[in-house]
Amino acid sequence: MKKILLATVALAALAAPAAAADLAARTYTKAPVAAPLPTWAGFYLGAMGGYAASSGAPKGGFVGGTAGYNWQSGNIVVGIEADAAWADISGSITTPTILGVGTGTAKIQDWGTVRGRFGHSFGQILLYGTAGVAWDDMKVSLSLPRLFTASDSHFHTGWTAGGGVEWMFAPKWSLKVEHLYKSFGAETYSFNVLGRTISRGAGNVGMHSAEIGVNYHF
Repeated sequence: MKKILLATVALAALAAPAAAADLAARTYTKAPVAAPLPTWAGFYLGAMGGYAASSGAPKGGFVGGTAGYNWQSGNIVVGIEADAAWADISGSITTPTILGVGTGTAKIQDWGTVRGRFGHSFGQILLYGTAGVAWDDMKVSLSLPRLFTASDSHFHTGWTAGGGVEWMFAPKWSLKVEHLYKSFGAETYSFNVLGRTISRGAGNVGMHSAEIGVNYHF
């Protein structure tokens, strides 16, 4: 019995260094931690540009800036956004007269919107609808070669609605693609033509715009 105990102790003493070496050789790694999902909540600033056209003649491009704020609860994102842009959206018509060919030109020089947004977040992707008020600064010109050129400018107000998709492609940075329909009410324009004042209504313009923009989220 004593011999068996001595042999057991000896084997344990021999096995201990090997076990210790085996434990030292093992490397332990922590379980991977999933990256936190991006949040859309908070204030953001951005730049945007695009192209607009109506069923009539006016068409052209625009470029400007965006500011907004989002609130997020779970996957639901609600926000408010304002944008303003320099624009070169114009169209012309010509009319033959006994004194020559007259030209009328309407040009949107600036425009913008203030809108609410309601969307659903799929992590880095946000799908949203949007609606609100729209405005533009339009200049209307009339001319008859060698006789007169007259112009007048007015702000128009109206409404806008549409939707888009936004992608958080990097921490704090997102890229969006958006389509909006804008409808502007009419205004009365006055022109001094050969010493007489002529008034004409202009407006009731419906415009489709497609834009792309990049935002930085604070």
